[in-house]
Amino acid sequence: MKWAPGIAAGAIVAAVACARDAGQRSEAPDSALATAAGPADSLAARGPGGVEIWFTLAREDHAPDGHSCVARTLEIRRDGTRIPVPLLYTGEAPRIVNDTTLEATIYRACAPSDRYRVDLRTGQPTPVRHAA
Repeated sequence: MKWAPGIAAGAIVAAVACARDAGQRSEAPDSALATAAGPADSLAARGPGGVEIWFTLAREDHAPDGHSCVARTLEIRRDGTRIPVPLLYTGEAPRIVNDTTLEATIYRACAPSDRYRVDLRTGQPTPVRHAA
């Protein structure tokens, strides 16, 4: 296949730029790469039957006064199985309620908000209803 001179020149420029950028990225300190990737998974709680609750994904949030915080999602791990808990970002460790349930507090704007019960078998969160 023949390339037009302009296309060939453009391909060479792109290849050189990519190679230059790759060299610059490889010189970045490991800590900068780790920070960009977010915090590592960390164990939050252990429950009966070998179940473990881990902090996994993270997102930055901001309080009304402007300070920032990091909220984490939860993942249930047992016997090599990982069950993510959807859309529940928290700023504190969950509490094991019994052999099938944990309780966690969702955080909004860097502050604790509603409490949820999470099924340890499915990861499904359910809001805790307050008595009226």
